[in-house]
Amino acid sequence: MKPKPGTTGPKTATGTPGPGRPAEGGYHGRLDRRLVAVMALATGLSVASNYYAQPLLPDISRSFGVGSGAVGLVVTAAQAGYALGLVLLLPLGDLLERRRLVVTLSFATAAALAWLGSAGSLSMLLPAAFVVGTVSVLAQVLVPFAASLAGDAERGRVVGMVMSGLLVGVLLARTAAGWLAETGSWRVVYFVAAVGMVALAGVLQWRLPRSRQPSGLSYPRLVASVVGLLRDEPVLRLRSAFGMSSFGTFSVLWTSLAFLLAHRYHYSPGVIGMFGLVGAAGAMSASLAGRLADRGWQWPVTGACGALLVLSWGALWAGAGSLLWLLVGLVVVDFAAQGLHITNQSQIYRLRPEARSRLTAAYMFSYFLGGTVGSVLSATLYGAFGWDGACLAGAGFGSAAFILWAMSSLASRRSPAAWAGPEGAPVSRPGPS
Repeated sequence: MKPKPGTTGPKTATGTPGPGRPAEGGYHGRLDRRLVAVMALATGLSVASNYYAQPLLPDISRSFGVGSGAVGLVVTAAQAGYALGLVLLLPLGDLLERRRLVVTLSFATAAALAWLGSAGSLSMLLPAAFVVGTVSVLAQVLVPFAASLAGDAERGRVVGMVMSGLLVGVLLARTAAGWLAETGSWRVVYFVAAVGMVALAGVLQWRLPRSRQPSGLSYPRLVASVVGLLRDEPVLRLRSAFGMSSFGTFSVLWTSLAFLLAHRYHYSPGVIGMFGLVGAAGAMSASLAGRLADRGWQWPVTGACGALLVLSWGALWAGAGSLLWLLVGLVVVDFAAQGLHITNQSQIYRLRPEARSRLTAAYMFSYFLGGTVGSVLSATLYGAFGWDGACLAGAGFGSAAFILWAMSSLASRRSPAAWAGPEGAPVSRPGPS
Protein backbone atom coordinates (compact mmCIF):
# COMPACT_ATOMS: atom_id res chain seq x y z
CA MET A 1 0.00 0.00 0.00
CA LYS A 2 1.46 3.36 -1.04
CA PRO A 3 1.86 5.89 1.76
CA LYS A 4 0.11 9.22 1.47
CA PRO A 5 2.33 12.12 0.38
CA GLY A 6 4.10 13.71 3.33
CA THR A 7 3.70 10.70 5.64
CA THR A 8 6.19 8.13 6.80
CA GLY A 9 4.56 5.02 5.49
CA PRO A 10 4.91 2.15 7.97
CA LYS A 11 6.09 3.31 11.35
CA THR A 12 9.37 1.60 12.14
CA ALA A 13 11.41 1.40 15.33
CA THR A 14 14.72 1.61 13.56
CA GLY A 15 16.61 4.08 11.48
CA THR A 16 16.57 1.78 8.44
CA PRO A 17 14.77 2.98 5.33
CA GLY A 18 11.13 2.07 4.92
CA PRO A 19 8.59 3.05 2.27
CA GLY A 20 8.49 6.83 2.18
CA ARG A 21 11.44 7.12 4.57
CA PRO A 22 15.01 7.84 3.44
CA ALA A 23 17.99 6.41 5.27
CA GLU A 24 18.41 9.34 7.69
CA GLY A 25 14.85 9.05 8.96
CA GLY A 26 13.50 12.08 7.08
CA TYR A 27 10.66 12.33 4.57
CA HIS A 28 10.56 12.42 0.80
CA GLY A 29 8.88 15.69 -0.14
CA ARG A 30 7.55 18.07 2.49
CA LEU A 31 6.92 16.99 6.04
CA ASP A 32 3.22 16.65 6.95
CA ARG A 33 2.15 20.01 8.39
CA ARG A 34 -0.19 18.34 10.87
CA LEU A 35 2.69 16.37 12.35
CA VAL A 36 4.80 19.52 12.55
CA ALA A 37 1.88 21.27 14.29
CA VAL A 38 1.63 18.48 16.88
CA MET A 39 5.35 18.69 17.57
CA ALA A 40 5.15 22.48 17.85
CA LEU A 41 2.27 22.18 20.32
CA ALA A 42 4.17 19.62 22.36
CA THR A 43 7.32 21.74 22.57
CA GLY A 44 5.24 24.73 23.66
CA LEU A 45 3.40 22.91 26.43
CA SER A 46 6.48 21.17 27.75
CA VAL A 47 8.77 24.22 27.84
CA ALA A 48 5.96 26.30 29.40
CA SER A 49 6.52 24.33 32.60
CA ASN A 50 9.66 26.39 33.24
CA TYR A 51 7.94 29.76 32.81
CA TYR A 52 4.65 29.60 34.69
CA ALA A 53 6.40 30.95 37.79
CA GLN A 54 7.57 34.27 36.33
CA PRO A 55 4.30 36.27 36.62
CA LEU A 56 3.53 34.43 39.87
CA LEU A 57 6.69 35.43 41.71
CA PRO A 58 5.09 38.31 43.67
CA ASP A 59 2.24 35.98 44.80
CA ILE A 60 4.65 33.18 45.71
CA SER A 61 6.77 35.69 47.60
CA ARG A 62 3.75 36.72 49.70
CA SER A 63 2.65 33.10 50.14
CA PHE A 64 5.94 32.06 51.74
CA GLY A 65 6.89 35.43 53.25
CA VAL A 66 10.21 35.80 51.42
CA GLY A 67 11.79 38.59 49.39
CA SER A 68 12.23 38.99 45.63
CA GLY A 69 15.80 37.71 45.68
CA ALA A 70 14.86 34.46 47.40
CA VAL A 71 11.75 33.74 45.37
CA GLY A 72 13.64 34.52 42.15
CA LEU A 73 15.59 31.33 42.84
CA VAL A 74 12.52 29.39 41.70
CA VAL A 75 13.27 30.47 38.14
CA THR A 76 16.97 29.80 38.65
CA ALA A 77 16.29 26.29 40.00
CA ALA A 78 14.11 25.44 36.99
CA GLN A 79 16.75 26.65 34.55
CA ALA A 80 19.55 24.82 36.38
CA GLY A 81 17.45 21.64 36.27
CA TYR A 82 16.86 22.16 32.57
CA ALA A 83 20.60 22.49 31.98
CA LEU A 84 21.19 19.20 33.83
CA GLY A 85 18.45 17.50 31.80
CA LEU A 86 20.12 18.69 28.61
CA VAL A 87 23.33 16.95 29.60
CA LEU A 88 21.89 13.74 31.07
CA LEU A 89 18.57 13.20 29.27
CA LEU A 90 18.73 14.87 25.87
CA PRO A 91 21.56 12.65 24.50
CA LEU A 92 19.17 9.71 24.96
CA GLY A 93 17.50 10.91 21.75
CA ASP A 94 20.53 9.46 19.90
CA LEU A 95 20.26 6.17 21.81
CA LEU A 96 16.61 5.25 22.52
CA GLU A 97 13.46 5.03 20.45
CA ARG A 98 12.36 8.65 20.36
CA ARG A 99 8.58 8.36 20.60
CA ARG A 100 8.84 6.25 23.76
CA LEU A 101 11.32 8.72 25.26
CA VAL A 102 9.04 11.67 24.48
CA VAL A 103 5.95 10.02 26.01
CA THR A 104 7.88 8.97 29.15
CA LEU A 105 9.18 12.50 29.69
CA SER A 106 5.64 13.88 29.27
CA PHE A 107 4.37 11.76 32.16
CA ALA A 108 7.42 12.62 34.27
CA THR A 109 6.82 16.35 33.71
CA ALA A 110 3.19 15.95 34.79
CA ALA A 111 4.25 14.30 38.05
CA ALA A 112 6.86 16.98 38.76
CA LEU A 113 4.36 19.79 38.14
CA ALA A 114 1.92 18.24 40.61
CA TRP A 115 4.73 18.06 43.18
CA LEU A 116 5.58 21.72 42.65
CA GLY A 117 1.95 22.81 43.02
CA SER A 118 1.63 20.99 46.33
CA ALA A 119 4.89 22.33 47.87
CA GLY A 120 4.31 23.66 51.36
CA SER A 121 7.46 25.75 51.76
CA LEU A 122 10.21 27.38 49.74
CA SER A 123 12.57 24.55 50.72
CA MET A 124 10.17 22.13 48.99
CA LEU A 125 9.41 24.46 46.11
CA LEU A 126 13.01 24.82 44.92
CA PRO A 127 13.79 21.09 44.45
CA ALA A 128 10.39 20.60 42.81
CA ALA A 129 11.16 23.42 40.36
CA PHE A 130 14.56 21.84 39.71
CA VAL A 131 12.96 18.48 38.81
CA VAL A 132 10.35 20.17 36.61
CA GLY A 133 13.17 21.83 34.71
CA THR A 134 15.11 18.58 34.37
CA VAL A 135 12.31 16.48 32.86
CA SER A 136 10.78 19.23 30.72
CA VAL A 137 13.84 18.89 28.49
CA LEU A 138 11.26 17.02 26.42
CA ALA A 139 10.95 20.21 24.34
CA GLN A 140 14.55 19.87 23.20
CA VAL A 141 14.14 16.18 22.40
CA LEU A 142 11.39 17.13 19.96
CA VAL A 143 13.39 19.80 18.07
CA PRO A 144 16.15 17.47 16.76
CA PHE A 145 13.46 14.80 16.27
CA ALA A 146 11.69 17.18 13.87
CA ALA A 147 14.99 18.16 12.23
CA SER A 148 15.76 14.49 11.55
CA LEU A 149 12.35 13.90 9.97
CA ALA A 150 12.67 16.94 7.67
CA GLY A 151 14.55 17.00 4.40
CA ASP A 152 17.59 19.20 3.84
CA ALA A 153 15.70 21.76 1.76
CA GLU A 154 13.07 22.41 4.45
CA ARG A 155 14.95 21.78 7.69
CA GLY A 156 15.27 25.45 8.60
CA ARG A 157 11.57 26.00 7.95
CA VAL A 158 10.50 22.96 9.99
CA VAL A 159 12.81 23.81 12.89
CA GLY A 160 11.50 27.38 12.75
CA MET A 161 7.88 26.16 12.89
CA VAL A 162 8.53 23.80 15.81
CA MET A 163 10.50 26.48 17.60
CA SER A 164 7.65 28.94 16.98
CA GLY A 165 5.51 26.59 19.05
CA LEU A 166 8.16 26.52 21.74
CA LEU A 167 8.42 30.30 21.81
CA VAL A 168 4.65 30.74 21.95
CA GLY A 169 4.68 28.29 24.87
CA VAL A 170 7.33 30.34 26.66
CA LEU A 171 5.36 33.54 26.19
CA LEU A 172 1.79 32.29 26.67
CA ALA A 173 2.84 30.36 29.78
CA ARG A 174 3.02 33.69 31.54
CA THR A 175 -0.39 34.77 30.26
CA ALA A 176 -2.08 31.48 31.16
CA ALA A 177 -0.42 31.42 34.57
CA GLY A 178 -1.59 34.96 35.32
CA TRP A 179 -5.18 34.19 34.35
CA LEU A 180 -5.32 30.94 36.32
CA ALA A 181 -3.79 32.60 39.38
CA GLU A 182 -6.72 35.02 39.39
CA THR A 183 -8.91 32.08 40.45
CA GLY A 184 -7.43 32.40 43.92
CA SER A 185 -4.08 30.58 44.11
CA TRP A 186 -0.88 30.22 42.15
CA ARG A 187 -1.03 26.47 42.89
CA VAL A 188 -3.94 26.00 40.48
CA VAL A 189 -1.57 26.83 37.62
CA TYR A 190 0.60 23.79 38.29
CA PHE A 191 -2.24 21.33 38.84
CA VAL A 192 -3.88 22.35 35.55
CA ALA A 193 -0.52 22.12 33.78
CA ALA A 194 0.00 18.60 35.15
CA VAL A 195 -3.33 17.46 33.70
CA GLY A 196 -2.40 19.05 30.37
CA MET A 197 0.88 17.11 30.21
CA VAL A 198 -0.95 13.81 30.78
CA ALA A 199 -3.28 14.62 27.87
CA LEU A 200 -0.27 15.59 25.75
CA ALA A 201 1.34 12.21 26.38
CA GLY A 202 -1.68 10.50 24.84
CA VAL A 203 -1.62 12.73 21.74
CA LEU A 204 2.10 12.14 21.21
CA GLN A 205 1.73 8.38 21.53
CA TRP A 206 -0.96 8.50 18.84
CA ARG A 207 0.59 10.94 16.35
CA LEU A 208 4.37 10.57 16.46
CA PRO A 209 6.14 8.06 14.21
CA ARG A 210 8.54 5.60 15.76
CA SER A 211 12.10 6.72 15.14
CA ARG A 212 15.49 5.45 16.21
CA GLN A 213 18.97 6.20 14.91
CA PRO A 214 21.38 4.14 17.03
CA SER A 215 24.68 5.87 17.66
CA GLY A 216 26.60 2.71 18.52
CA LEU A 217 27.75 4.29 21.80
CA SER A 218 27.04 3.31 25.39
CA TYR A 219 25.22 5.86 27.54
CA PRO A 220 28.37 7.05 29.41
CA ARG A 221 30.25 7.47 26.11
CA LEU A 222 27.21 9.16 24.59
CA VAL A 223 27.13 11.78 27.35
CA ALA A 224 30.91 12.24 27.22
CA SER A 225 30.75 12.75 23.45
CA VAL A 226 28.81 16.00 24.03
CA VAL A 227 32.03 17.53 25.34
CA GLY A 228 33.88 16.11 22.34
CA LEU A 229 31.47 17.83 19.96
CA LEU A 230 32.12 21.17 21.63
CA ARG A 231 35.85 20.53 21.35
CA ASP A 232 35.79 19.49 17.69
CA GLU A 233 33.18 21.81 16.16
CA PRO A 234 34.08 25.53 16.09
CA VAL A 235 30.68 26.45 14.64
CA LEU A 236 29.02 24.77 17.62
CA ARG A 237 31.23 26.67 20.07
CA LEU A 238 30.51 29.99 18.40
CA ARG A 239 26.77 29.42 18.19
CA SER A 240 26.71 28.25 21.82
CA ALA A 241 28.30 31.53 22.86
CA PHE A 242 25.67 33.47 20.92
CA GLY A 243 22.95 31.39 22.55
CA MET A 244 24.36 31.97 26.03
CA SER A 245 24.29 35.73 25.50
CA SER A 246 20.81 35.87 23.95
CA PHE A 247 19.13 33.76 26.60
CA GLY A 248 21.00 35.60 29.32
CA THR A 249 19.40 38.89 28.27
CA PHE A 250 16.02 37.18 27.82
CA SER A 251 16.14 35.76 31.37
CA VAL A 252 17.22 39.06 32.88
CA LEU A 253 14.14 40.69 31.39
CA TRP A 254 11.50 38.16 32.34
CA THR A 255 12.82 37.48 35.84
CA SER A 256 12.61 41.14 36.91
CA LEU A 257 9.70 42.31 34.78
CA ALA A 258 7.04 40.88 37.10
CA PHE A 259 8.45 42.86 40.04
CA LEU A 260 8.57 46.07 37.99
CA LEU A 261 4.97 45.63 36.88
CA ALA A 262 3.79 44.74 40.40
CA HIS A 263 5.75 47.39 42.31
CA ARG A 264 5.88 50.31 39.84
CA TYR A 265 2.64 49.83 37.91
CA HIS A 266 0.69 47.91 40.61
CA TYR A 267 -0.64 45.30 38.18
CA SER A 268 -2.28 42.02 39.25
CA PRO A 269 -0.90 38.58 38.20
CA GLY A 270 -3.50 38.38 35.43
CA VAL A 271 -2.41 41.68 33.88
CA ILE A 272 1.28 40.81 34.34
CA GLY A 273 0.70 37.56 32.49
CA MET A 274 -0.81 39.47 29.58
CA PHE A 275 2.59 40.98 28.87
CA GLY A 276 3.62 37.58 27.54
CA LEU A 277 1.38 38.27 24.55
CA VAL A 278 3.46 41.32 23.67
CA GLY A 279 6.49 39.11 23.24
CA ALA A 280 4.70 36.94 20.68
CA ALA A 281 6.68 38.84 18.06
CA GLY A 282 9.48 36.43 18.94
CA ALA A 283 7.48 33.59 17.42
CA MET A 284 7.22 35.57 14.19
CA SER A 285 10.98 36.04 14.08
CA ALA A 286 11.51 32.28 14.58
CA SER A 287 9.84 31.37 11.30
CA LEU A 288 11.47 34.28 9.45
CA ALA A 289 14.94 33.45 10.77
CA GLY A 290 14.54 29.80 9.78
CA ARG A 291 13.64 30.74 6.20
CA LEU A 292 16.50 33.24 5.92
CA ALA A 293 18.93 30.62 7.21
CA ASP A 294 17.76 28.20 4.49
CA ARG A 295 18.68 30.94 1.97
CA GLY A 296 22.16 31.52 3.37
CA TRP A 297 21.56 34.79 5.26
CA GLN A 298 22.39 33.43 8.71
CA TRP A 299 25.37 35.70 9.39
CA PRO A 300 23.72 39.07 8.61
CA VAL A 301 20.71 37.93 10.66
CA THR A 302 23.05 37.15 13.56
CA GLY A 303 24.55 40.64 13.49
CA ALA A 304 21.17 42.35 13.20
CA CYS A 305 19.79 40.38 16.16
CA GLY A 306 22.84 41.21 18.27
CA ALA A 307 22.45 44.93 17.56
CA LEU A 308 18.74 44.82 18.41
CA LEU A 309 19.48 43.09 21.73
CA VAL A 310 21.63 46.06 22.73
CA LEU A 311 19.19 48.73 21.52
CA SER A 312 16.19 47.07 23.17
CA TRP A 313 17.52 47.81 26.64
CA GLY A 314 17.45 51.54 26.05
CA ALA A 315 13.71 51.27 25.49
CA LEU A 316 13.28 48.92 28.46
CA TRP A 317 15.17 51.29 30.77
CA ALA A 318 12.84 54.11 29.70
CA GLY A 319 9.97 51.73 30.36
CA ALA A 320 10.30 52.30 34.11
CA GLY A 321 8.43 55.55 33.54
CA SER A 322 6.64 54.92 30.25
CA LEU A 323 4.48 51.90 29.47
CA LEU A 324 4.83 52.57 25.73
CA TRP A 325 8.61 52.32 25.84
CA LEU A 326 8.36 49.19 27.95
CA LEU A 327 6.16 47.53 25.33
CA VAL A 328 8.52 48.56 22.52
CA GLY A 329 11.47 47.09 24.41
CA LEU A 330 9.62 43.82 25.06
CA VAL A 331 8.81 43.35 21.38
CA VAL A 332 12.36 44.11 20.26
CA VAL A 333 14.18 41.95 22.80
CA ASP A 334 11.93 38.94 22.18
CA PHE A 335 12.15 39.33 18.41
CA ALA A 336 15.96 39.56 18.47
CA ALA A 337 16.61 36.84 21.06
CA GLN A 338 14.42 34.30 19.34
CA GLY A 339 15.64 35.19 15.85
CA LEU A 340 19.22 34.61 17.00
CA HIS A 341 18.25 31.35 18.69
CA ILE A 342 16.67 29.89 15.54
CA THR A 343 19.61 30.99 13.41
CA ASN A 344 21.95 29.24 15.84
CA GLN A 345 20.00 26.00 15.68
CA SER A 346 19.69 26.01 11.91
CA GLN A 347 23.50 26.15 11.76
CA ILE A 348 24.36 23.47 14.29
CA TYR A 349 21.94 20.97 12.71
CA ARG A 350 24.05 21.09 9.54
CA LEU A 351 27.06 19.66 11.33
CA ARG A 352 26.46 15.96 12.11
CA PRO A 353 23.06 14.44 11.26
CA GLU A 354 23.74 11.34 13.35
CA ALA A 355 24.37 13.43 16.49
CA ARG A 356 21.60 16.04 16.42
CA SER A 357 20.38 15.28 19.95
CA ARG A 358 23.90 15.64 21.31
CA LEU A 359 24.53 18.81 19.30
CA THR A 360 21.32 20.17 20.80
CA ALA A 361 22.48 19.09 24.27
CA ALA A 362 25.78 20.96 23.90
CA TYR A 363 24.17 24.08 22.50
CA MET A 364 21.21 24.18 24.87
CA PHE A 365 23.37 23.53 27.94
CA SER A 366 25.30 26.68 27.08
CA TYR A 367 22.03 28.45 26.29
CA PHE A 368 20.47 27.67 29.66
CA LEU A 369 23.71 28.30 31.49
CA GLY A 370 23.42 31.85 30.18
CA GLY A 371 19.78 31.91 31.28
CA THR A 372 20.63 30.67 34.76
CA VAL A 373 23.32 33.32 35.21
CA GLY A 374 20.94 35.93 33.81
CA SER A 375 18.12 35.06 36.21
CA VAL A 376 20.47 35.10 39.22
CA LEU A 377 21.91 38.48 38.22
CA SER A 378 18.47 39.85 37.50
CA ALA A 379 16.98 38.87 40.85
CA THR A 380 20.09 40.02 42.73
CA LEU A 381 20.54 43.35 40.95
CA TYR A 382 16.86 44.16 41.02
CA GLY A 383 16.82 43.56 44.77
CA ALA A 384 19.85 45.82 45.22
CA PHE A 385 19.39 48.54 42.57
CA GLY A 386 15.89 48.11 41.21
CA TRP A 387 15.06 48.19 37.51
CA ASP A 388 18.26 50.12 36.68
CA GLY A 389 20.36 47.18 37.88
CA ALA A 390 18.37 44.69 35.82
CA CYS A 391 18.71 46.86 32.70
CA LEU A 392 22.47 47.07 33.15
CA ALA A 393 22.74 43.28 33.31
CA GLY A 394 20.49 42.79 30.27
CA ALA A 395 22.41 45.32 28.19
CA GLY A 396 25.64 43.58 29.15
CA PHE A 397 24.47 40.24 27.76
CA GLY A 398 23.21 41.89 24.57
CA SER A 399 26.49 43.74 24.08
CA ALA A 400 28.42 40.47 24.47
CA ALA A 401 26.46 38.93 21.56
CA PHE A 402 27.06 41.90 19.26
CA ILE A 403 30.75 42.24 20.15
CA LEU A 404 31.27 38.51 19.50
CA TRP A 405 29.64 38.87 16.08
CA ALA A 406 31.76 41.90 15.20
CA MET A 407 35.01 40.21 16.29
CA SER A 408 34.14 37.03 14.40
CA SER A 409 33.33 39.02 11.26
CA LEU A 410 36.71 40.75 11.46
CA ALA A 411 38.51 37.45 11.99
CA SER A 412 36.74 35.83 9.03
CA ARG A 413 37.87 38.66 6.72
CA ARG A 414 41.47 38.38 7.88
CA SER A 415 41.58 34.58 7.59
CA PRO A 416 38.71 33.14 5.51
CA ALA A 417 40.19 29.63 5.56
CA ALA A 418 39.86 29.52 9.34
CA TRP A 419 36.10 29.89 9.03
CA ALA A 420 35.18 26.97 6.78
CA GLY A 421 31.59 25.80 6.71
CA PRO A 422 30.39 22.59 8.39
CA GLU A 423 31.37 20.42 5.39
CA GLY A 424 34.83 21.98 5.12
CA ALA A 425 33.89 24.40 2.33
CA PRO A 426 34.23 28.16 2.84
CA VAL A 427 31.05 29.90 3.80
CA SER A 428 29.20 31.79 1.09
CA ARG A 429 28.77 34.95 3.14
CA PRO A 430 30.96 36.84 5.61
CA GLY A 431 31.15 35.22 9.01
CA PRO A 432 32.20 31.95 10.55
CA SER A 433 28.99 30.01 10.00
